[in-house]
Amino acid sequence: MYTILVVDDVQTDRELIGMVMTRAGHRVAYAADGTEAIIKARELRPSLIFLDVVMPVQDGYKTCRLLKKDPDTTAIPVVMITSKNTESDRFWSQKQGAADHIGKPFTPDSLLDCLRLYAR
Repeated sequence: MYTILVVDDVQTDRELIGMVMTRAGHRVAYAADGTEAIIKARELRPSLIFLDVVMPVQDGYKTCRLLKKDPDTTAIPVVMITSKNTESDRFWSQKQGAADHIGKPFTPDSLLDCLRLYAR
């Protein structure tokens, strides 16, 4: 069983991702913005972070960059989940240190594939 951190400012998206992870037998924690995500990531040391890009307070790109620079969170895989789904968006996610990039709308299978590939 893994601990998964789901970060999205849209409650419905947080709940949908959380439901998929819970049904697969994993613990889920939630954050509504990037600042809260960094605090929870340091506290919980999740096995994987699903991170939205477009959020208030601090966007997902900056959040990912900060997570990857922090020795306490650098090893946690981050998967960006976003409506920003062009090739340049995917490139930018990778440049920030994300392990992968999933476009919205996402499928349960795409989430579970990332879980199998990256959770540790």
